[in-house]
Amino acid sequence: MAIREAREAREAKATLAGLSREQLFDMHYKMVLLRRFEEKAAEEYTLGKIGGFLHLYIGQEASGVGTFSALQPDDYVLSAYREHGYAILKGLDPKAVMAELFGKATGGSKGKGGSMHMWSNEHHLLGGQAIVGGQLVMAAGLGIAIQYQNEKRIALALFGDGAVDEGAFHEALNLASVWKLPVVFLCENNQYSMGMAVTKAWAVPSLEPRAAGYGMPYLKVDGMDTLAVREAMLEARERAVSGGGPTLIESLTYRFRGHSMADPAYYRTREEEKLWKTTRDPIALFEDKLKEAGLMADRDISATNDRVDAEVAEYARFANESPDPTIDDLYADVTVDGRGAIAWRTKPSTPRE
Repeated sequence: MAIREAREAREAKATLAGLSREQLFDMHYKMVLLRRFEEKAAEEYTLGKIGGFLHLYIGQEASGVGTFSALQPDDYVLSAYREHGYAILKGLDPKAVMAELFGKATGGSKGKGGSMHMWSNEHHLLGGQAIVGGQLVMAAGLGIAIQYQNEKRIALALFGDGAVDEGAFHEALNLASVWKLPVVFLCENNQYSMGMAVTKAWAVPSLEPRAAGYGMPYLKVDGMDTLAVREAMLEARERAVSGGGPTLIESLTYRFRGHSMADPAYYRTREEEKLWKTTRDPIALFEDKLKEAGLMADRDISATNDRVDAEVAEYARFANESPDPTIDDLYADVTVDGRGAIAWRTKPSTPRE
């Protein structure tokens, strides 16, 4: 008993990267949750419970968890459509996220957004945007609003390497830099924009020259190291809220699945995928780091896995048993009138031509 108590006392006092054991365990839990959630979503997709497109985040968990651990609750987040994990990390109930994937009325967007359009005013998550690069200029606009109102928060724009060659990328970075807006642009470079390898699409090996073109600080980070991502995000956020303007972060990561569930990923070799999964799995890397620091044991990992498996099964059950939106729901929350009131809450009595 005395030996165990001594060990627990040492663990309680141990830290890594300035974080307590409890905080580090929470980051590990969230990484496992995102992985299991996406694996369950893939399973339900193959069963026909989820329709449309489904873009999974498997393999990129360290980048997301590290990023969101550095944010404050009132920071705005805008992203592309690989955003299920972002919604969970921003505070949405995972049940509501899963229900949205199922297209159910209990979903975060009431079943009308689906996989690609998570949203929460309460949690300042302003959508997964289906238009590639659209979130970048929107983030700049939010940065103007934050600056104008003298608020101590940021707008974070998350995007993939495929958005970098869009005009919106250059317009947003230029405006944000000229006006020193409190915006952080974070590119999760998973090395394949849909089916095109970055090495074949970019004339430069990184985003550093592009940041330099707009006089913007640039940070390159190992996106498979959640603590490294956290440190980069903390630095960029502090610069933004202190009036130092925007930062471009390039998080080098890798998606273990295709671009979407409809993508067999024939454009890369199975050997390459196996190498990343066996040597660079971000969850395994984080577990090894915590073990080496004397903060985690195999029993802790097993306990987290068991907990998450039970939770994810419950999310899927909730989504499956939730009601579908009604026909009248198609006409709800469609537009806003001049007074800020939602119009067309119910189906019009007169058919529209």
